[in-house]
Amino acid sequence: MQQFTVRGENKMTSILTILLLILISYPILGSMSWVIGSVIYKVNYKSKHKNWDTDVTYKEPFISILVAAHNEEDVIEKTLDYLLQDLTYKSFEILVVDDGSTDATLSILMRRAEKFDKLRIIHIEKNQGKAHALNIGLGFAKGKYVVTNDADTIPSTDALNRYASYLKSDFANYIGAVTANMDVQNRTKIITKSQTVEFSSIVGIIKRTQSAVMGGIYAYSGANTLYSMEALIDVGLFRQDRATEDISVAWDHQINGWFSIFAPAITFFMQVPENLPDLYKQRKRWAKGGTEVWLTNGLKVARRPFKNIGLSIMFLDQTLSIIWSFFFFTSLIYFVTICFHFLIIDDWGSLFKTLTVSMIFCVFEFTAGLMQVLAALVIDHDGDKIKYFLFSPLYLIFYWIMNALTIVTTFVPAVKTILGYGTGVWTSPKRKVIK
Repeated sequence: MQQFTVRGENKMTSILTILLLILISYPILGSMSWVIGSVIYKVNYKSKHKNWDTDVTYKEPFISILVAAHNEEDVIEKTLDYLLQDLTYKSFEILVVDDGSTDATLSILMRRAEKFDKLRIIHIEKNQGKAHALNIGLGFAKGKYVVTNDADTIPSTDALNRYASYLKSDFANYIGAVTANMDVQNRTKIITKSQTVEFSSIVGIIKRTQSAVMGGIYAYSGANTLYSMEALIDVGLFRQDRATEDISVAWDHQINGWFSIFAPAITFFMQVPENLPDLYKQRKRWAKGGTEVWLTNGLKVARRPFKNIGLSIMFLDQTLSIIWSFFFFTSLIYFVTICFHFLIIDDWGSLFKTLTVSMIFCVFEFTAGLMQVLAALVIDHDGDKIKYFLFSPLYLIFYWIMNALTIVTTFVPAVKTILGYGTGVWTSPKRKVIK
């Protein structure tokens, strides 16, 4: 019996050691995985589908552009004028859903609607959230395909043409969504330039890997994405009680077997937070939305893990990300405590060893992160953003910590949402007019 107990303890110790090594090495292994996946995309996946984002001569299907707006008086007029006058596509309409704005947004919209026949306005008396506004807009949309576009988002002039080129494929009826490549519009401060690095190194490189290796996209760009109306109806439209309707619907599409595409040649420019409070607020919403998706789809993936291997891999990655975030702050508290203890007892040798091991680990993580950023900046837009590599250290040091912090602080609110206490009511971030 004693021998059996010892073997059991040794087995449990081995399992815990392996789990600890996985958690410690997760950021490094993750960075390397995304780099490898992006290379696969570059040399294999993209070459097989090179005509998808270059053939802009395809007959134009009618597209409805949906804009959900809540207190967007600073940017909505410029965005609408651009969409109505500068897009090279011709067969489209714009529906703006005013979601209970309390500023001058509605009056601006009504003035623009008098001037442009392609523009229609839907007014909702009470703010009920972006997903609710989009779902209302879908009920009035005439197009078989819908492009959601945020009130501050400026897509490339040929964006709709390039979207339409994906719809000429033999399996166009199976496409749930085509999501575009986000870029920063307001690159005026260090904090916004750092987000340019983030969109390439995290968003862009992960979506390329998902497309090439996992066969689907698990987070659409809510600011500008083309959706199949049929696919949206199939999954019950956008979830109105979720923090991020774009992530939720992406997973809903994958669960129901719809095909999704990342189109890096279709670029849109969005305003990003210019100060820490606004940035933290945005990331809390993103983190909460990611955890909500994890909680919603856990049992569905676990019941049939081999039905969609890509989905199972992404669920495992999300699981490790959440566990690692809690592990990071737990180990940080332990690290600070043990260092303080060594200082109190004047054990300088142990303190030096602890700091040295920690520095070695941080250097490995930092190097892996730099490799991911560099690979992403080289691949994205053919390397024309490589100059922003200078801001990589700020991103790696600061944004990783913030992302982990937001996952930890929003975990309980995400659980409450899944239990039926969530709400989609929103407050638009601070905008500014960019000339």
